[in-house]
Amino acid sequence: MAKKTKEQITYNMKMVRNKDSKIELKLRNALWEKGYRYRKNVKSVYGHPDIAFIGKKIAVFCDSEFWHGYDWENRKNDFKSNQDFWIPKIERNIERDNEVTEKLQSEGWTVIRFWGKDITKRLNYCIDMIMKAIQEKHNEKH
Repeated sequence: MAKKTKEQITYNMKMVRNKDSKIELKLRNALWEKGYRYRKNVKSVYGHPDIAFIGKKIAVFCDSEFWHGYDWENRKNDFKSNQDFWIPKIERNIERDNEVTEKLQSEGWTVIRFWGKDITKRLNYCIDMIMKAIQEKHNEKH
């Protein structure tokens, strides 16, 4: 495989979507088909969850493995170029994810985070986890 130029890499990274990604669409479509209604990319909720059930205070995040540091302690050594940029960047993303989760939980939200590979390979499991959280919130109110 030919080595990419810095310009090609920059272009590729700029094309990465931060909302309506394949994993988000897959999970949202499956929820919609099951009759669940939600809001997407909610700016009024801290951390802007990918999927939110506002009345139930459930926030769902679809985290891609690259940007959110899946298996980070083993993977951070995979970076061959521009380590001074990428390692702090991804570590800050991990830190921010933890801050968002802690703040939302302190405000009474249930926070669910899925890795992209779980949505892709275990979609029914992800749906079941969300349905369980919705049921638990429903039971709390009654």
